[in-house]
Amino acid sequence: MNTPTPAIGRTADPSPRISLRKAGTAIFWTVLALYGILTLYPFLWLLISAFKTNTDFYNRPFGLPESWQWDNFSRAWESSRLGSAFGNSLIVTIGSLVLTLFVAALSSFILARFQFKGKGGVLAFFVVGMLIPIHSTLVPLFILMKQMSLLNTYWALVLPYTAFALPTAIFVLTAYLTSIPRELEEASFIDGTGLWGLFFRIMLPISLPALSTVTILSFLHAWNDFSFALVFINKTALKTLPLAIANFADGYQTDYGLTLAAMTLSVIPTIVLYLLFQEQMMKGMTAGAVKG
Repeated sequence: MNTPTPAIGRTADPSPRISLRKAGTAIFWTVLALYGILTLYPFLWLLISAFKTNTDFYNRPFGLPESWQWDNFSRAWESSRLGSAFGNSLIVTIGSLVLTLFVAALSSFILARFQFKGKGGVLAFFVVGMLIPIHSTLVPLFILMKQMSLLNTYWALVLPYTAFALPTAIFVLTAYLTSIPRELEEASFIDGTGLWGLFFRIMLPISLPALSTVTILSFLHAWNDFSFALVFINKTALKTLPLAIANFADGYQTDYGLTLAAMTLSVIPTIVLYLLFQEQMMKGMTAGAVKG
């Protein structure tokens, strides 16, 4: 009986596998492009609607304006004192951001690089702090601020923003600092560097991705907050940007053109900040995800 001899030098046809890979790649990029368009559409709608009148907004909510109202931005800036509100928001946001970064960096350095009794309890305390609903603390904080005579001051916003940003900041920074090799500490101590030198010269520059992540998250929380500013601030001269934008709506009507123009101006700093730190933020968010 003759047995078939195996073919020598033959290889499987790679064309079906290559075609499937190309099809998968095309589907992936198509889905990704659609997701990007859906994500950017709300901002594009906001930008286009900022040039509309109220009539255009009601008649053509998803279309281009019949006449582009370029003066909506100047009118919104002047009528609601957006300049003063911008300044107040910057003071409150930068103040809370500086405090958050300083306290979180020092706390995370201790929690990540030192061993001491009760360390697990301290970490659990900050993790639990991430679970507390912010708005459930409005009444106790209002009473506390009143007793401390801090109402209608910048501190009435800076301190709560810092307190609620610290748990997330410490969680992110501690996870990042834990991944730094111990050899860096040993080498710095051999060179005569103290703890403060190790912190400022080595740990802070290395943890720039995590610091960028904390910066963006804390900035967004303080910049966009409405409830704390509404409860703790009554003086017109101290009102922040969300309160100034809310002035365009009253109990009878809302000027959507001016409101959306003011909202467009308010999102510019957040977009600029994200574009500046987006690369570092991605590194900070993925820190510790891959071990090797």
